[in-house]
Amino acid sequence: MRVETLRRYPVKSMLGEEVDESPVTERGLAGDRARAVLDVATGKIASAKNPRLWRALLTVEGARVPDDATLSELLGREVRVIDVPPEGAELERSVPERVLAEGIEAEVPHTITTIGAGSPEGTFFDFAPLHLITTSTVERIGALGPRGHVEALRYRPNLVIATEPDGFVENDWAGRELHVGADVVLHVIVASPRCAVPTLAHGELERDTDALRTVARHNRVPVFDVGPQACAGVYARVLRPGVIRKGDEVRLA
Repeated sequence: MRVETLRRYPVKSMLGEEVDESPVTERGLAGDRARAVLDVATGKIASAKNPRLWRALLTVEGARVPDDATLSELLGREVRVIDVPPEGAELERSVPERVLAEGIEAEVPHTITTIGAGSPEGTFFDFAPLHLITTSTVERIGALGPRGHVEALRYRPNLVIATEPDGFVENDWAGRELHVGADVVLHVIVASPRCAVPTLAHGELERDTDALRTVARHNRVPVFDVGPQACAGVYARVLRPGVIRKGDEVRLA
């Protein structure tokens, strides 16, 4: 196995950028989710997980963020870009099955999530500081869907790992270690439940509901105590920091 793609997302829920290498610490890749957008009216973190309100974030390049006034006009709400999360920072996650059924403009039920439950304090990660997905999983989702193809970046991974076996291979990685390159050691925590974000337009990529629908039909994995969830990829934390480079060997221990 090897690192095929390395990506960071400078602002939460905005478009990311591919890098050739990056330092990685317990806080994830350098510069990843370093900032986020705060909804002034509610005090919550803006997230495309609530696509009715925030899907336009995925039209903005995180490395080239406009000023607060311009961004507020684009989003239709008063917002501020922040680099320190408020205490107990929360976001809204629309129920993905309802988004699929009723559309991105519909007011659907949502859950309130405290960010960073599996991450160091003061970070903007949804859960853990790293998200990984394998080429096997991406290819399997594509093969099972009507287009015959799906783009990995819809799932917003930090690492795309090139793997040879077929199927959702990382389902079996929870609780194990991944050694990346010469130095970095990761601990795989759990499979990554998917929200509505993979279905949304990402920059030039058009909307694709099958990016989630196919996962929901073919890969439901138990996640902690919430039962089987539609999953693609895994969350991980950093046991030993270092530098990750595109092309690095990845070894499962």
